[in-house]
Amino acid sequence: MEVILKEDVANLGHRGDVVKVADGYGRNYLLPRKLALQATEANKAVIEQMKAAAARRSAAEKAQAEELVAKLEPVALSFTRKAGEQGHLFGSVTSADIAAELATKGFDVDRRKIQLAEPLKSLGDFTVGVKLHREVTAHIKVKVLAEAGEEVPATEAAVAE
Repeated sequence: MEVILKEDVANLGHRGDVVKVADGYGRNYLLPRKLALQATEANKAVIEQMKAAAARRSAAEKAQAEELVAKLEPVALSFTRKAGEQGHLFGSVTSADIAAELATKGFDVDRRKIQLAEPLKSLGDFTVGVKLHREVTAHIKVKVLAEAGEEVPATEAAVAE
């Protein structure tokens, strides 16, 4: 079955692409969710108009994303967590934590746009990508610190002797 995508679909294509998909996937997933149209001649004409509008919309979204990147780049986030002796955390810093901290600083970023392969589980400085647009990614600095009184294991051992 050939369909015309109305929205970007991960691992399939971008808005306006004509793609060939399995009949069941198109009929049961893409069409009911209005992510795609059947590829008929009439729909192809309509989609050409939609492509022009989508290109204008995408350009506007990209410009907004680039403005947001300029505001996000200087932002540095700091998290304080309990940590063990080797600097491993007793928890982690997740994309949801980063999104919540960005929200307190006035940035409304969806946690799914934060590109964190796995949660941060150690102390240190990290650079985390935030995909704001398919062509625009911001990089923010994240610092994970130990709670006060946690980074003194060597002095505790000296006191115990």
